Amino acid sequence: MRVAIPGRLLLSGSMDFTSLTVDTLPAAWNGRNDGDGAAHRRWWQGVATPGGDLDAASAVARESASSAGPAALMGFCSDEGVRRNKGRVGAVAAPAAIRAALGSLAFHGARAVTDVGDVVVAGDALEDGQVRAGRTLTAMLDAGQLTFVLGGGHETAFASYLGVAGTAAVANGARLGVLNLDAHFDLREAPVPSSGTPFLQMARAEAAAGRDLNYAVVGISEPNNTRALFNTAHDLDVKYLLDEDCSAERTAAFVSAFLETVDIVYLTIDLDVLPAAVAPGVSAPAAYGVPLPVISAVCRQVAQSGKLFHFDVAELNPEFDIDNRTAKVAARLVDTLLR
Repeated sequence: MRVAIPGRLLLSGSMDFTSLTVDTLPAAWNGRNDGDGAAHRRWWQGVATPGGDLDAASAVARESASSAGPAALMGFCSDEGVRRNKGRVGAVAAPAAIRAALGSLAFHGARAVTDVGDVVVAGDALEDGQVRAGRTLTAMLDAGQLTFVLGGGHETAFASYLGVAGTAAVANGARLGVLNLDAHFDLREAPVPSSGTPFLQMARAEAAAGRDLNYAVVGISEPNNTRALFNTAHDLDVKYLLDEDCSAERTAAFVSAFLETVDIVYLTIDLDVLPAAVAPGVSAPAAYGVPLPVISAVCRQVAQSGKLFHFDVAELNPEFDIDNRTAKVAARLVDTLLR
């Protein structure tokens, strides 16, 4: 059952969220409580939710001297794409797990953040869920929100793309770049869309719109991508950096060169880009992976560029996580991007 955002959720004059429709509203955030003052604020105290107390979230915008605009998050509860791609299902529970990991983190950000709830993929209705999520994201982006999605399998990426591609910014000619932190190209040719196909879907959608997909990947695992996938990447002029080449210096230079070619960035983080010891709770744990400090530095670099338009975090599988290790890493990266 789909629900409209309650009428009370109007934050800092930035957007009337009542125009949005999601499948489930977010549960109340909770976490460690060190006090009610700004100096004690944690994420659970700084995020506005439908029907919740907006005082703490509104205070973030009032107290900050930063010009950072508001942000809005949405969950995409899906592992249908992973199932179709013959991976380990369980990512449908990831949005709740990431919210839980975020809740007790200290809130040092300058943005007011609103949680609008979840779009839920029911059964095998992946494509419908992606379209609905995309519409919600477009509305928030056009209203000036920095949006982010908590996936979900990496089929989340095509939902994000639909939201970004539908915005006025893209229609008005902004140069869009898609930066993927991932061990895989996800350019698979398949009979139906899955977690392995989103970037090929994007390339075809961009071609239909008369544009070329500007796509770059940090962390490609050569042994885990077939020659056919490399050929497709070369045909589409995909820029990529192999996991074994991801030193801090080389990765920073790669990302810097990419940022010079774009006006706005959609950043997508597949947690399987990280070593399995750091991110065990994913569909396809990495035997090698890119070190967390390098991935975190990329997030800071993109955020500080001023070009970050939308981001998502995908492929957390709580069923296979150890001590919530992967969820905590996902939360840390979200926190880094929202500074």
